[in-house]
Parts: sequence; C-alpha cells; structure tokens
Amino acid sequence: MEHKKGFYEKYIKRPLDFICALLACIVLSPVMLAIAILVKIKIGSPVLFTQERPGLYGHIFKLYKFRTMTNERDEKGELLPDAERLTAFGKMLRASSLDELPELISILVGDMSFIGPRPLLVRYLSFYSDEEKHRHDVRPGLSGWAQVNGRSFISWEDKFRLDIEYVNNISLFMDIKILFLSLKKFFDKSDVEDATAIEEDENGVKWCTIGEEKYRCYDAFDIERKKQLKHQK
Repeated sequence: MEHKKGFYEKYIKRPLDFICALLACIVLSPVMLAIAILVKIKIGSPVLFTQERPGLYGHIFKLYKFRTMTNERDEKGELLPDAERLTAFGKMLRASSLDELPELISILVGDMSFIGPRPLLVRYLSFYSDEEKHRHDVRPGLSGWAQVNGRSFISWEDKFRLDIEYVNNISLFMDIKILFLSLKKFFDKSDVEDATAIEEDENGVKWCTIGEEKYRCYDAFDIERKKQLKHQK
C-alpha cells in the first residue's frame, strides 16, 4: 500500500527538522568541537565513524557518529576485539548518546529526521517483508517510536511493528510526544541499563553484558538469521 503523506509530513516536518537542526548545530557547536578534540586526543583519527545506512525509500546515505573505539591491532595486523578497543571515554559517549551528535548534519542535509525509525544496516534490506519495507517510506530518525517503547530490549518484530505504526500515524503531536519521551528517558535514566549495558560494534552488531558475560542482544530475533530461515522453508 502506497504511503500517503498528511499535511504535517508533507509541508511542515522537513522544514521544521532543518530549522531545529540548524539551531542545534549552532548552539551545540562548542560541545561538538570539544568532543571532537577529546576524541582526537583519547582515541585518535579519524574523529568520526562513518557507515552506510538505508534512508528514505531505501536510498543509501552515510551515517556519522563520533568514534568510540581505537584502531588497535594485533601482531598480525588484525583489529583487536571490540571490547578491547572500546575506551572508557567511548563508553561515556555512548551512554550519554553524545556520540550521535554528528547525526545533526544528516538532518540538515535531509538524510535523516529528528523523529523516525532508526536507520539499520544496509545488509538487512533484502530480508524485510513487504510490510516492513514501509519503515523506509519516511526519513530515519535520531529517536523513534520503538526507541521510547523498549529500545534494545524488545524483539525485532515489535520494533518493526512500532516503526510501521509510526509511519502510518505521523503527526506533529506524535513527534512531540516521542521527543518528550526521549528527553525524559535521557534525563531520568529510566532505561539506564538500556543505555549502558548495550554496545554496538563497528559492524552494527549489538552486544549486552550481563555480569561478566557478553551476549549478542536478541540473537533469537536477529534479522538476517531469522529471515534466512524463513526463506529456506
């Protein structure tokens, strides 16, 4: 079914994103500069981590974040495990979501929105069902309906269901609601375990630490593995 844009989505959402992103870049530029300098000193170059992600209509764009890992390698020249390359400073950036500030640039140029489904990995595109593909009928966002309803601790099925629910019900009221819920979770640390126990490696794979053990988050709901099993039936 073709996605039909309402008045807010068609005429207001994008201009509002641009204005707010521009103001945020101006206000937060000293913070971003300070973080960039600290990343350069504590982690090294490049300051930004870039990765291709699918955006509006599945078009590929470059996602920017502040780096949280070093490029340390073993004697064979291979990168060390992510846990060894993730620095204390990098963990702090992730826990506070400050590593995502460069995504404001993606909003400015029109690749992202403040509110929308989070952009996942390009390799997942071929595994989406026809309904799940509709999550790309809108621009991906810094935060979304799935993020304020469980984030990493809900199944992929629930994440996609919430993404599609957002796509089908976009409104100024819903965007404001998601924005305030996102800010509430950030400031009151209501999902503190979600923010600190979950780590994403450079390949976009998420891991959670429970005690001294590290587990891949929701391995049973992994997009690729689950979809491949369905295709084999």
